[in-house]
Amino acid sequence: MSTREVKKVSASKQVLDESAVLAAIESSLAMIEFNPQGRVLWANYNFAKTVEYEVSEMPNLTHKQFCTNEFVESKEYEAFWKNLRLGKSFQEKIQRVTKTGRLIWLEATYTPVFDALGKVEAVVKIATDITKRENNTIEIAYQLQKMSTELLDRAEQGIFRSGEIFSANQKLVSESEESLKVLESLKQQAISIENITKTIRDIASQTNLLALNAAIEAAHAGEHGRSFNVVASEVRKLANRVQDSIQDVTSHIDGITGEIMKISDVAQRSQLGISSSQELIEKAINEFRGIGTAAHQLDSQAKAFKDML
Repeated sequence: MSTREVKKVSASKQVLDESAVLAAIESSLAMIEFNPQGRVLWANYNFAKTVEYEVSEMPNLTHKQFCTNEFVESKEYEAFWKNLRLGKSFQEKIQRVTKTGRLIWLEATYTPVFDALGKVEAVVKIATDITKRENNTIEIAYQLQKMSTELLDRAEQGIFRSGEIFSANQKLVSESEESLKVLESLKQQAISIENITKTIRDIASQTNLLALNAAIEAAHAGEHGRSFNVVASEVRKLANRVQDSIQDVTSHIDGITGEIMKISDVAQRSQLGISSSQELIEKAINEFRGIGTAAHQLDSQAKAFKDML
C-alpha cells in the first residue's frame, strides 16, 4: 500500500463521528442507562419495546422492576450491583420480566461509565432479545428429555417382557428335561421288559424241551407212561402258547420302544430349539440393558443441558 493510500484510509477513519456511531448502535440494539442505585435514567425505543413499555414510561423505573422476584431477593442480585458500582462490567444471558409479566431472555452487557474522577456515575446496558432462540432451545431440551424418558421406559419394559419370556423358557427347558428323563425311564423299562420276555422265552423253550423228553420217556414206558405222556403233551402246549404270547408281547414292546425313540428324538430337538431361543433371549435382554444404559446417559445429558439454560 502506498503512502498516499495510507493517508486516504487515515483520513476516512477520522471522518467517522462518535455520535454517529453511537446513533447507529442505538438504532439497532436495545439500550438503557441506570444510575449507580439502579434507577433508569433513559432507554431507547428498542429497549422499551422489548420490555413492553413506552419510552416515556422508562425514566425513574428501577432495575428491580425488570427482574424476577427470586433474583431480586437473592444474594446474587446484591453482588451484581455491588460489582457494577465497583466498576466491573457484566456480560451474560439473563432472564427478565416485561411490563405484562412475560418472561424474556436477553443477551446483555452492563458497562459502568466513569466520571472525571474515576467514579462510577452510570451503568449502560446493551441487550439483544434472544427469547425466541432460548424458548426453542428449552423446547428442544424438553423434547430430548421426554424422548430419553420414553426410551428408558420402553427399554425397561423390553427387559421386563424379555425376562418373563426367559423365565417361561426356563420352565419349558426344565419340563423338557423332565420329559426326557421320563422317556429315558420308559426306554429303560421297555428294555427291562424285553429282557424279561427273553428270560421267559428261554424258560418256555426249556419247558418245551423237557416236555419233549418226558414224552419220549413216556413212550419208552409203554402203557405205564401213557398218563405221563398226556401231562407232557399239555406242558408242551402250554410252552408253545407262552412262546406265541411272548412273540406278541415282543412285537408290542418293539413298537412301543420305537415310538419312545421317536418321541425322545423330537423332545431332544425341541430342547435344542428351546436352548437356542434361550440364548437369543439372553442376547436380547443384554441389548435392552444396553439401551437402558444409553437411555440413562441420554436422560442425564438432557437434564444437564436443561440446567445449563
